[in-house]
Amino acid sequence: MKLTLVTGLTGLLLLGTIVELLRRRQLREKYGMLWLAVLIIVIPLSLFPRLLDNVAELLGVASGVSLVLFLGIVFLLLVCVHLSWEVSALEEETRTLAEDFALLRAEIDADRAARDELVSTDG
Repeated sequence: MKLTLVTGLTGLLLLGTIVELLRRRQLREKYGMLWLAVLIIVIPLSLFPRLLDNVAELLGVASGVSLVLFLGIVFLLLVCVHLSWEVSALEEETRTLAEDFALLRAEIDADRAARDELVSTDG
C-alpha cells in the first residue's frame, strides 16, 4: 500500500512539474505532451497495480514489473534516438549559420577596406 501511495504521489508531483514547466515555457510543447502522455498512463497504473499485472498476463509477460522495466527501457531508448536526431539537426544548422556569418563578415571587411581605400585616395 505504501509503494502504491508513493508511486501515485510521485506521478502527481511530476504531472504538476511538467504543467508548470509548460506554463513557464521552459519545456517545449512537443516534449511536454510526450511526458504528459506517459504520466496519464503511469498514474492510473500506479494507483491500481493489479491492472498492470492483468495487462502483463494478457501480453504473456511473466509479471507487471518486467513489463514496466521493458517498456521503460524501450521508451528511454526512443527518447535518446530522438534527442540524438535533434542534436544532429542543430549541429548542421549551427554549422550553416557559422558559414553564413563568416561570409557576411568577409563581405563587411571587404566593403570597409574598399571604403578606406576610397577615403585615402580622395584625401
